[in-house]
Amino acid sequence: MGVSSTTSDETKPRYRMDGRGLRAGAVLVAAMVAAAGGASGGEVTAGLTGRVSPQVALTTYPSDSAFREVFGSSSIDSALDARFLFRAEGDRWRFDVDYQLIGVYGDRLEFTRELPPELRILFPHLPDDRTRLFDLTYVFTDSGKSAALQRLDRLAVGFASDHAVVKFGRQAITWGNGLIYNVMDIFNPFDPAAVDKEFKTGDDMLYGQYLLSGGNDVQGVMVFRRDPITEDLEADQSSLAFKYHHMASASEYDALVSQHYGDPLLGGGMNFNVGGAVWRGDATVSFGEDETVASLVTSLSYSWIWGSKNVSGVAEYFYNGFGQSDGCYSPDCLAENPELLKRIARGELFNLGQHYLALSAMIELNPLFLLTPNAFVNVADPSALVQLVFQNDLRENLLLWSAIHLPIGSSGTEFGGAATEIPELFLSTGSSASIQLVWY
Repeated sequence: MGVSSTTSDETKPRYRMDGRGLRAGAVLVAAMVAAAGGASGGEVTAGLTGRVSPQVALTTYPSDSAFREVFGSSSIDSALDARFLFRAEGDRWRFDVDYQLIGVYGDRLEFTRELPPELRILFPHLPDDRTRLFDLTYVFTDSGKSAALQRLDRLAVGFASDHAVVKFGRQAITWGNGLIYNVMDIFNPFDPAAVDKEFKTGDDMLYGQYLLSGGNDVQGVMVFRRDPITEDLEADQSSLAFKYHHMASASEYDALVSQHYGDPLLGGGMNFNVGGAVWRGDATVSFGEDETVASLVTSLSYSWIWGSKNVSGVAEYFYNGFGQSDGCYSPDCLAENPELLKRIARGELFNLGQHYLALSAMIELNPLFLLTPNAFVNVADPSALVQLVFQNDLRENLLLWSAIHLPIGSSGTEFGGAATEIPELFLSTGSSASIQLVWY
């Protein structure tokens, strides 16, 4: 993580993930491990694990799709993601480093590179650390249909006592009770339709947890972010949040207080048993300069045996207070809802409307093969995305994911394709399929 030598007003000094930065990072990790050994009496356990994951996706485009003029009737995109995880622990100290080497080749890569900034909100290009405290991403090449980059998705040091945990650096946390949508998980939540949900994207933060009696705890997070234009650290781009978790005999409760991108945010959640099922729910209220916006998610999950097969099902309702209330998703309509676009750009929201119902069932066809049909329904349109996900354990340390995605809805709806400025032309996609191999 070398420091840029440019110190003009246009380019502020930042830690950068170039070749020098990678070597400096290795030295830093070695120094931290040595420090852990000294702090813990010399005994340190360390390990290196990882996974390599090639994947390919095929997407089709209907005749009224604006993308058809760019890609033709279909597009193919592929990627290779190699992630190496280094962990070192002393008596009280812990160090986490996740290094990623990513290669991408595909039609969408070339398309998104040429998009104006306002459309990159909906169609992102490559991961970057433009707004993070540390710039730990370095792009080797990005031209034509190919790109290659390296990044550190975890780089954190932690200290634990009998009742407290403190961690600083790039790390990831997950809050909230939502199983598919999640209104309280405000730090890099997963896309509800994502197939691979093993690793969340990390943020640069200071995290603390204090353990109370009875299994209760208080967690605090300060996420440091930069202004995307000036690259200065700004309070109105950062987040400060505290969450209290309370455990009762047959239920759990959460309370959230935060300042998120300059707006106060309050939230609460719970989960408890209802017969043999589990009822979960979260609600948040964001207090912006111009309006107060509430969002809600609630679900009911249940497990049963169906024809000698184990099944786990969930039905979840999501109210997106920032979504479009009139069902208009054209660029002009979306431009009138900047609060929604901000949250999509930040990776907090993935949906344009307000009312959603998600249905999911994981069916164990055999101990090594799982089938999970999903349906994400915009109940106001109406339109939907139907998804079939297959998980196959090929052998020890080798996993195969495959998925089929079927958008349903008339033109002009969210999943049928938003309208464009050109009549009878829509931002629509047809059926798609993906396959991903994961070797641990």
